[in-house]
Amino acid sequence: MSRYTGPKARLVRRFGVNIFNTPKLDKILERRPHGPGMHGNNRAGKASEYKKQLLEKQKMRFMFGITEKQLRNYYLKAASGSEATDVALMKSVERRLDNVVYRAGFAKTRAQARQMVGHGMFNLNGRRVSIASIQVREGDVLEVREKSKSSPLFNEVKEEKDFESARWIESEQKALKAVVKALPTDEDIDKLIAAYLIVEFYSK
Repeated sequence: MSRYTGPKARLVRRFGVNIFNTPKLDKILERRPHGPGMHGNNRAGKASEYKKQLLEKQKMRFMFGITEKQLRNYYLKAASGSEATDVALMKSVERRLDNVVYRAGFAKTRAQARQMVGHGMFNLNGRRVSIASIQVREGDVLEVREKSKSSPLFNEVKEEKDFESARWIESEQKALKAVVKALPTDEDIDKLIAAYLIVEFYSK
């Protein structure tokens, strides 16, 4: 299955939570909290365990903008380690380069961060990168390329008064530079995803 390119409002209504973290979708969810479609308001009821697992898997895919193949590979890698599989799975997606750009405060959404990376607007450890799925490591240095710093996108970042980055990333707002000072821990992973359901889905 390829990446979803349809209406985001339909997805947040399906999942009942704003997985894209945009104010516009918060308002839509407040006005129409039920599922999409003409019968969306009448779909209440107890979901099967399989449905819960499937929806959680889809939620994670759409939230992080990853394909089915990528998510399965993240699961297989997480399952082969010594750490709890659900925690290891979440840490893997948190360490994606596009997510780090988002967590560093350089993009308003993960989709925007993925587009920035795809356009080659960043250097990682001094080298131009354009692959969103790259896994960052502790000590990695991320910086907006010199020729991209004049982009209106980054002018907004430099002037953002409420600029904030994840605690495991040290961001320099004016310099458009960030350092991965540590790898994400259990406390840093996104709580919107019940990763144990995804593990149950793939472990069958």
